[in-house]
Amino acid sequence: MNTVTSSIIEELENKFEALNQKTETHLEGLLWSKPITYWDYIQTDALLNLQIQRTTLPDEMVFIMYHQVNELLFKMILWEINQVCHCEKLETKFFTDRLMRISRYFDMLTTSFDIMGNGMEVEQYMKFRNTLTPASGFQSAQYRLIEFSSTDLINLIDYRFRDSIDRNTPYSHAFEHLYWQAAGKDYKTEKKSLLILEFERKYKEEFLRYMEEYNTINIWRKFKQLPENDQKDANLVAAMRHYDRTVNITWVMGHLNAAKKYIDSGQGTGEATGGSDWKKYMHPKYQRRIFFPELWSEEELKNWGEDC
Repeated sequence: MNTVTSSIIEELENKFEALNQKTETHLEGLLWSKPITYWDYIQTDALLNLQIQRTTLPDEMVFIMYHQVNELLFKMILWEINQVCHCEKLETKFFTDRLMRISRYFDMLTTSFDIMGNGMEVEQYMKFRNTLTPASGFQSAQYRLIEFSSTDLINLIDYRFRDSIDRNTPYSHAFEHLYWQAAGKDYKTEKKSLLILEFERKYKEEFLRYMEEYNTINIWRKFKQLPENDQKDANLVAAMRHYDRTVNITWVMGHLNAAKKYIDSGQGTGEATGGSDWKKYMHPKYQRRIFFPELWSEEELKNWGEDC
């Protein structure tokens, strides 16, 4: 046995001893284990069997796969955010690097809207979309989790109600006034659309738990917990601003412009599948979703989304 092999065996023995396990048992298990393959590791067969059409229209497959890719990227984003938010000794370089990873994922999501904008026939989309009602991309729970873990809750409250809500407001009350409630709730009658009701039935409890968990460890809170000099680090500030603008303006406008091509095509009612006032709900100048308002000038805040 050469020196390298002996060293590896010794490290394995130390590892399994710490776990109160027998090294010999684990080594013997290797005799019977199958070699890994790409398709087993990636679970290719399972992944490629998740696309189930509701119609016979070919472009529906594009629509399904595109949104599944989105959800995988959202999962990648949450993976990076969780590393930042749950890091006890956060270093500025690590913070900056992870934010730029997240921004690149959103950059990819933004440019991918060309697939939606130019990758389906309008006629096909306007037919198969009728089978999707009342489902909507609005109902992406992972995207809501990204928002909750990025900023203080007040920045996700409908702009009309921010003066009446603070950090001591019960989460259940704040939840009823999140900006996206406006996509399917009449605040005068308190009546909610089926879009909202189904979304809440599935995810409300998880959302409330997430809101509480990230109240003090969201990206903005982690930034404010850094030493004052680190909060002035040019690269970190640039990464924070890039992330904020990418998520809340660039990506949103990419989504909005792709939706316009189909919904405003004149071949339907002009309504979103979930029945929301999608233009006012989506456009950043209306809801003014800003994760890190303290990092922007008064002029930039005033004109948020106006240059789109």
